[in-house]
Amino acid sequence: MSTKTEEIRNQSKMYEKVQNLMRNVNEVTLMEAHRKQLRKKAAGVDGVTKDVYEENVEQSIQNLVKKMKTFSYHPQPVRRTYIPKANGKMRPLGIPAYEDKLVQSVMADILSAVYEPRFLDCSYGFREGRNAHDVVRFINQTVMTKKVNYVLEADIKGFFDNVDHEWMMKFLENDISDKNFLRYITRFLKAGIMEGTELLEADKGTPQGGLISPVLANVYLHYVLDLWFEKYVKGNLTGEAHYVRYADDFLILFERESDAKAVMEVLPKRLAKFGLEVAEDKTRILPFGRYKGTKESFDFLGFTFFNTMTRTGKYRVGIKSSAKKMKAKRQAVKAWLRQRLTKPIAETMMTLHRKVEGHYNYYGISGNFESIRKFTWYVKFTTYRMFNRRDQKGKMKLDSFLRIWDFYMKPPRLNVNIWGWNPMVV
Repeated sequence: MSTKTEEIRNQSKMYEKVQNLMRNVNEVTLMEAHRKQLRKKAAGVDGVTKDVYEENVEQSIQNLVKKMKTFSYHPQPVRRTYIPKANGKMRPLGIPAYEDKLVQSVMADILSAVYEPRFLDCSYGFREGRNAHDVVRFINQTVMTKKVNYVLEADIKGFFDNVDHEWMMKFLENDISDKNFLRYITRFLKAGIMEGTELLEADKGTPQGGLISPVLANVYLHYVLDLWFEKYVKGNLTGEAHYVRYADDFLILFERESDAKAVMEVLPKRLAKFGLEVAEDKTRILPFGRYKGTKESFDFLGFTFFNTMTRTGKYRVGIKSSAKKMKAKRQAVKAWLRQRLTKPIAETMMTLHRKVEGHYNYYGISGNFESIRKFTWYVKFTTYRMFNRRDQKGKMKLDSFLRIWDFYMKPPRLNVNIWGWNPMVV
């Protein structure tokens, strides 16, 4: 779909509204979406997995396209399940039916092509070529090089569950002139949720677990926050201000406290207009930056940002793994290892290697080596204890364990340079 994607992007750049999008949801693009689906994923309410669908995939996709052309295709309710959170609560997770995954995948690619030329540079989540490390780099460079004295931390309460459908469609209609394409967006929004045997109607929110949800969230917040800040807020401030958003998480960095207070006062009203609410317990203004030198810190995207000094006495933004996130990570590792008591050691170590490498790839940023080292030590110690418990003939000797560990695992390291200059994020 790369050629079609480029065509859609060019059309979006040239015209106020984009047309003829539905023709891109066809047998070719749906088959591509099928190939991208991962195996061994949980099934939705239809009970269909990739392996099952693959048995008659060509005929199934042909039938799907026919149904879409005659508007007899209706997305099925999303099957809701729950996964435990670090705080002991449960997080709802939605699993769409298999064909709905395919259609959502193609439509999400189309929406991304439409909006990528329209989104602002301040948003980073779920966008091609952008990631959370770019946000960390942005915060670091902005505090280090701009007039930043205050940080407004804000949290939107239950964002994905409270997106207003009418506003969502108004935003899309502002950029897209394809009634059939928008009709299917509406059907996805209203498909509902199946919890056990009970069907819950969806009068608000985006499809939980749906491939289309991230880009719809970006569209919604593009209008609710990004354009609002860029076109209205900045022009009414007395000092500098810098805004950054990753999905529904955002920060605003201010030069002046009066500006921060003014925005904090109007923010709940702005969100309420679009059916959203500020989580008051997670929203605050704190002094932060080279001119404040306070001991205040804030968490964002799994990292803690704090004021510190270099060895030569110069100001630096300190960034380390969030203590809350690391506690959750340790608990997750411990729980996972408990499940491996009777599993082959080689299989356990290969999987553990992938998990730890993933940790290095995300948290292994400039200046965060100590946090990485501590986490690695915890995983190593917990793994050794697990191997001891599983050995019926006696405890595994430390030197034997270390040989196994060194064979499968690599030493802790930093993989991402967030101190290097990157003009895209300043």
